[in-house]
Amino acid sequence: MGQPGKTPREYRSPLRAEKARRTREVVLAAAREVFLRDGYARTTMRAVATAAGVSVQSVEQHFGTKRGLLKTVVDVAMAGDDEPVGVADRDWVLRARAARDFDEMLAITTAGVTEIGGRLSDVAAVVHGAADADEEIAALARVLDEQRMVGARMIVAGLSTRRPPRVDDGTAADTLWLLMDPVVYRRLTRDRGWTPDAYGRWFADAVRRLVF
Repeated sequence: MGQPGKTPREYRSPLRAEKARRTREVVLAAAREVFLRDGYARTTMRAVATAAGVSVQSVEQHFGTKRGLLKTVVDVAMAGDDEPVGVADRDWVLRARAARDFDEMLAITTAGVTEIGGRLSDVAAVVHGAADADEEIAALARVLDEQRMVGARMIVAGLSTRRPPRVDDGTAADTLWLLMDPVVYRRLTRDRGWTPDAYGRWFADAVRRLVF
């Protein structure tokens, strides 16, 4: 028995925590596939649970609602994993900040933006496709736009320390915000058949010509 007057410590089983983490990963992978296949409106928690091989209760325990599940899928697509590390603290961002000159910083940034576009573009299409009919998803779409603007301003600020821009900061950020749009990435790679490398070259060239 515990000592009188002391609250018993909560026991955290490493095996249980690892099992929960793996379940989250499996559910998120299944949810992404189902959302991309069926769209947001037709996706059900049961369909995700079946695809993941878990119970509906397990999906709800980890993510709450279908909207919460989609938001987490978006977050993972943005960051690359389910770890509690913000995009601003990701490895490629830290390497960009430490770059020796403008060209190196732009190259690292371009690789990061291209990688995110590849993960996020199809999921973003699901969000935007559901936004007109669902106010909560519309709010999520607005958050995506706001987060991209934060990223655009951060990139402009970093590049500007290596080379002065040829336009004002607001125009520079708006230009990056548009170039980084996952819808643009999707239209060029999926609809026009560009490779990710071709998108990256276009992005870097556009940043140089339009902003710097």
